[in-house]
Amino acid sequence: MAVLLWTRRVLSGREVNTYLYNTESESVFDFGDLVLMPGLIDPNVHINEPGRKDWEGFVTATKAAAAGGFTTIIDRPTNATPPTVSVAGLKAKTSTARGKIYVDVGFWGGLVPGNGDQLAPLLAAGVMGLQCTLCGSASPVSQEFPAVNEAQLEEALCRLDKDQEEGEALIAVHAELPLTTEIHADEEAPREYGTFLATRPADMEISATQLLCRLARRHPGRCIHILNASSGQCLPLVEECRRQGGNLSLDTCPHYLALAAEEVPECGTEFKTWPPIRERRNQEHLWPALRLGRAIRMIGSDHSPATPGARALTCGRGRGNFLNAWPGINSVQLSLPVVWTAANQRGSTLTVADIHRLMCQEPAKLCGLSASKGRIAEGYDADFCVWSPEEEFTVGPELLYTATKATPYAGQRLRGVVHATVVRGLHVYQQFEGFGQPLGKVLLRRSGRKLVKFVSM
Repeated sequence: MAVLLWTRRVLSGREVNTYLYNTESESVFDFGDLVLMPGLIDPNVHINEPGRKDWEGFVTATKAAAAGGFTTIIDRPTNATPPTVSVAGLKAKTSTARGKIYVDVGFWGGLVPGNGDQLAPLLAAGVMGLQCTLCGSASPVSQEFPAVNEAQLEEALCRLDKDQEEGEALIAVHAELPLTTEIHADEEAPREYGTFLATRPADMEISATQLLCRLARRHPGRCIHILNASSGQCLPLVEECRRQGGNLSLDTCPHYLALAAEEVPECGTEFKTWPPIRERRNQEHLWPALRLGRAIRMIGSDHSPATPGARALTCGRGRGNFLNAWPGINSVQLSLPVVWTAANQRGSTLTVADIHRLMCQEPAKLCGLSASKGRIAEGYDADFCVWSPEEEFTVGPELLYTATKATPYAGQRLRGVVHATVVRGLHVYQQFEGFGQPLGKVLLRRSGRKLVKFVSM
């Protein structure tokens, strides 16, 4: 039986008795036989505010996260204007977020060409780590957040080895490398998914993973994390790197586990993302790698919605053009049921305990939050997800809280319904009743070297 006491942290047995004695009974909620687990943590979310609130802002993103059972999300530095590539950019993010967020939000800092002098200040200011891309983003973000090459990434790692204590500075990477020989798309069939897929083969991920394996072996004291990996061919490379002493971790996304290229309809640009959703046979490599000790340490959404125009979903000649559409999946609210449904459909041995490891515990470790989040234990934040693994629902736009509603899961019947989400003891979401107040916190990672002091974050 799942019973919750609305307190900010998990109490000891003696504290519970004192709390019940001093508190009105209305503060106790009985959820019957629903599953009570730690709040989910997503280390891979794009919130596009300031600058592109119409794509996804703090209010809509954190409402969607709360409705999906997430109590903590980590915002990537790329899609806002300004991007989070300086302390000033981080201040713009935190000042915009304050008073709007329904869950706790942390931030990645950006690593781009020419901002080496900002890396230590960003880390000291409390970003969870530094994130970069090895392949240019889609326009217009490509101009604001350019890619780094191997030499620039090596230079940044050497700088961090000199300036930061071992294990203190995390580097996260979108791991695709540009092809040495460009693949020209079939301009005669831009509305067919295969046209786009052919332009981003697995070789782009494989070569990037090989590069990161080399760097991880040369810098064993520095954690390097691969974001949103799709290709199963990269997984043996990561496991071998670890055996050789490299500190290399990796996450994958619900869409790579649940969706296949063969299922993408013509003009279905809501399925487009980088790296792409690959063929069904690729999934056969991903699912076994979710087991404890295998290559995939965690699951992150890579939630990155955009307006219908940017996604080529509006009427006109450009509708359904995979070559021009913005790449990104609207998914943070649906991550838990998508993964759980796909596991059940496959007959996978994935358990609720595995969901906890992949979507709570390991993300907390990655982001330096494992002393306060990711577990139900005395002294930890009272972050909870209450859900029903057997209950089903059909995905429709009326259920989504994101700024834009286009998602590849529209019309799907999914299993796993979130009934309530609690953040630090605050009731932020309950099914059929909606949301409480936006009382989420800005999370700043503790650093031993405080070069910048924030006031009233």
